Amino acid sequence: MNAPKGIIIGDDGKSRCAWCGDDPLYVHYHDSEWGVETKDDKRLYEKMCLEGFQAGLSWLTILKKRENFRRAFADFDFYKVAQFDESKVEELLQDEGIIRHRGKIEAAIHNAKLVPELIKEHGSLWHYFIQFRPSSENRPNPVSYEEVQKLAITEESRKLAKDLKKRGFKFLGPTTMYAHMQAMGLVNDHLENCDFRKIGKDI
Repeated sequence: MNAPKGIIIGDDGKSRCAWCGDDPLYVHYHDSEWGVETKDDKRLYEKMCLEGFQAGLSWLTILKKRENFRRAFADFDFYKVAQFDESKVEELLQDEGIIRHRGKIEAAIHNAKLVPELIKEHGSLWHYFIQFRPSSENRPNPVSYEEVQKLAITEESRKLAKDLKKRGFKFLGPTTMYAHMQAMGLVNDHLENCDFRKIGKDI
């Protein structure tokens, strides 16, 4: 059976966006997490951090290190991460299980200190981010991977990155923020012929 462009058919007979390939970890992420509305503050902070760490690298590289990141960053409890000091930064720079990039590590710690104010102002991170969800009229169902790639930066992701920068957040540009919008389910970029386009459940 020939799959539509941008789609692969797994051994289980399910149609998936071709970018996930056949790596079990990537397939699981595609099937159960990417594009799924995520409303837990800690998990949203985690996604913000990991998207920042991913800059210049493959997302699969980050996924393979995610449990190490969770260990290193107190399971992304932003109240705890906000207390990390310079000695902790130096410790993390020696941790081979994560991405040892000083700027990204320091940004994750710095941003953790700003998250509580966002929550205080909006009630939750989800309620902050949802302000930047594009209208359905501007979101036709993507039918090819090329269409999704063209959305690497959108007007909404520019506005989101600009607002975060104004608030003092670091390492969160418009491209990173669009990837975050995809990952947290603020937009749904599963292709029209992907069996997982309608997963739509909270995690």
